[in-house]
Amino acid sequence: MGWIRRNLVVLAGLLALGYLLLPNLVVLAYSFNDPAGRYNYEWNEFSTDAWRDPCGIADMCTSVGLSLRIAVMATIAATVLGTLAAFALARHRFRGRGAANGLIFLPMAMPEVVMAASVGTLFLNMRIEFGVTTILIAHIMFCLSFVVVAVKARVASMDPRLEEAARDLYAGPLQTFWRVTLPLAAPGIAAGAMLSFALSLDDFVITQFNSGPSTVTFPMFVWGASQRGIPVQVNVIGSAMFFLAVALVLGGQLIGGRRKARA
Repeated sequence: MGWIRRNLVVLAGLLALGYLLLPNLVVLAYSFNDPAGRYNYEWNEFSTDAWRDPCGIADMCTSVGLSLRIAVMATIAATVLGTLAAFALARHRFRGRGAANGLIFLPMAMPEVVMAASVGTLFLNMRIEFGVTTILIAHIMFCLSFVVVAVKARVASMDPRLEEAARDLYAGPLQTFWRVTLPLAAPGIAAGAMLSFALSLDDFVITQFNSGPSTVTFPMFVWGASQRGIPVQVNVIGSAMFFLAVALVLGGQLIGGRRKARA
């Protein structure tokens, strides 16, 4: 009992983590299933056919590729714009700063369907043809707030004396930024970028409202396939994305650990 009392917080954290990971484990398990019918809801028998041919379903891998391209482009644009906005809001005082801070939080606070409909109405009024471009713009607008919040929190916690020391050592503004400011803000920028990529990759509501008739991303493909029976290959793609995310996080932890060890 004494050991449990001392490690109660750790045990509670592990239980919460296990609860969050349980759906991913179920998806992984059913990626090895050979369903008896169209629906992969009940275990039938073990099979690796879906892993040997993950693109066996027509247009599925095409939709995955489109989702990845949009997510990468939206992440790059949102990270650059969000980082610049975060530095401006955290380091400078200007007229309208309070209003800008409020507007940044609006996309995070309002229901996603409201933002999706609003952006779609804007495109309709401007007579912009729906397609990949409209999805990309909508995703950038949605992800921008999350990047600003992540980077702004990191910038606010940075010690300004480090930049002052660099300037005392005759470093110019650009050299100070590249050698001191940017490395210190890098964890917040990376967190915002990864969050943007995840949000863009699995978004359905905003994509549905702002996509063209022939533009199908992976979440839209899954939604359409669910009406006829979701193929096992969807579980394979979901499991592969999960393992990729875990690998990126572990890789970042290892790189950070090595840098600390060298320091």
